[in-house]
Formats: sequence, C-alpha cells, structure tokens
Amino acid sequence: MCLGIPAQIVELVDADASLAKAEISGVRRNVSVALCPDAAVGDWVLVHVGFALERIDEEHARETLALLEQMGEAYEQELRELRESATQ
Repeated sequence: MCLGIPAQIVELVDADASLAKAEISGVRRNVSVALCPDAAVGDWVLVHVGFALERIDEEHARETLALLEQMGEAYEQELRELRESATQ
C-alpha cells in the first residue's frame, strides 16, 4: 500500500535539484520538492513516493498522522518500507 504521509522539511539538501530532507514519523529521507517549490525548512508537506505533493498546515499534518496510526499494521508496514528505503 502506498500512502501520502505528512512530513516536515528539516533541511534543504540541493536547491538546484529540488531536494530536501524530510522527517516522516521519525524517519529522515530525501524527497523531491519540485512540486512544492516554496517549501522551506519547518514546513509540513504531504509526501507520496518520494515527492512532496503539497504544503499542509501543522494541525492537518498531526490529525492525519493520528489517523494513520489508527490504521495499525498497514501504517506500520509503510513505515518499515520507509526505513528500508532510507538506508539504501
């Protein structure tokens, strides 16, 4: 299952390549911010398959994360896949 997951931008890695480091439920990985060129450090974005699709406010991000956590195993599987892909 692929989910759009809220993440917070923690670092701009390469502005020319539109890459940022985002923290997704404790996992940090590089994501493309090409679709969200105004995303800045501290902003929350909705990430799907390595792309930040849109900026979202913190309240929306936290509500979505709470709902995802309620999904149980499906959400845990998505987090495992994120951790594995972050180390490759």
